[in-house]
Amino acid sequence: MGGDAGPSVVISALARSMQRHPFVRFIIHGDETALNELIRKRWGKFGQHVSVRHAPGRIRMEEKPSTALRRGRDSSMWRAIASVKTGEAEAVVSAGNTGALMAMSMYQLGLIEGITRPAIASLWPTKRGQTVVLDCGANIECDAEQLVDFAVMGEAFARAVLGIERPTVGLLNVGSEDVKGHEAVKDAAHMLRSASLPMEFSGFIEGNDIAEGTVDVAVTDGFTGNVALKTAEGTAKLIATYLRSALKRSFLSRLGAVLARGALDALRRKLDPRTAGGGLFLGLNGVVVKSHGGTDALGFASAVDMAIDMALGGINKNIVADRAGVRPEVVAS
Repeated sequence: MGGDAGPSVVISALARSMQRHPFVRFIIHGDETALNELIRKRWGKFGQHVSVRHAPGRIRMEEKPSTALRRGRDSSMWRAIASVKTGEAEAVVSAGNTGALMAMSMYQLGLIEGITRPAIASLWPTKRGQTVVLDCGANIECDAEQLVDFAVMGEAFARAVLGIERPTVGLLNVGSEDVKGHEAVKDAAHMLRSASLPMEFSGFIEGNDIAEGTVDVAVTDGFTGNVALKTAEGTAKLIATYLRSALKRSFLSRLGAVLARGALDALRRKLDPRTAGGGLFLGLNGVVVKSHGGTDALGFASAVDMAIDMALGGINKNIVADRAGVRPEVVAS
C-alpha cells in the first residue's frame, strides 16, 4: 500500500514480473477489497500467482520510524516483512517510507551474524556496465569495521547477483594516494588488504571512478553515498533536459532526433533510474528491496526482479561465508 501511486502500480508491476519469472508466487499485503478488485481486472492466470493478506493499516511517507514501529503492526509493510521472518516468503519489496522499512526490517529480521550495521546499496550505470555503490544513506557516520562490512556485502552481492566471480572493490576517498582521507577509511583499507576475501581490493577511488566503472563495488559512508547518489540522479535529469531542448531547437535538430531515435532510446534506457532495482538493504537476515516511492510499474517490477535475483543467488549465505574471511585479529586492531 506504500508509494505515491498506491496498489495499482504494484499489481501492474507484478504482472510484468510474472512474465519474466513464471515460477514465482506473490503474497500481497494491504486492503483486500481494493487489491482483489485490481487483481480481477488482470488477464489470464495472474490471480493464480498471487495471494492477498488483509492489512488495514498504512505507514505514511512522513511518519517517523519510531512511530511506525509502535503503531504500524497492522500495516502492509510490517506484515510483509513478517512473512519473510516466518519463512512464508523469501523476499519483501516496498515503495513505502524508507526509514520505517529499515527500522521494521531490523526489528523483525535482525542482522546477519558478524555484521554490525545494514547498508543501502544501489546499482549505478557506468562505462563498463554497472557498479554496486554502498552505503547510500543508512549510516551517516561509519567506522573502519563497518566500511569493511560494506565491502564484504557489496562483493557478495556482485558475485551472487551480477555473476562476477572475483569483484574489484574500492573505497571512495578524496584522492587515490594512501596518505589521503580520514582514519576510518585508512584503517578500512588496511583491513581489506589483510583480509582473505574472494575479491580484488583496488584501494582508494575518487568520485569520477564510479562513472568510469573503475571497480565493481564502491564503498563509502551513508552521508557521502547519499549525496553522490542524489547528485548523479540530478545530473542525469539535467542532461536529459538539455538534450530534449537541443533536439527541439530547429527543424534540422528535430530531423536528426528522428534519425537517431534508436540511439537516443538506448541512451534513455541506460540512464533510466527505474531499471536499477531501487535500494537494496544488505546485511539483514532476509532479502529486503526498497523501490522508489514515486516509481511506476516498470520501476517497481525492476525492484521485484532484483529481490528474486537476490533470493535465488543466496546472497546472505555468501555474506556469512565471506565475513569469515576477515581475520578477527585484523578487525580488532
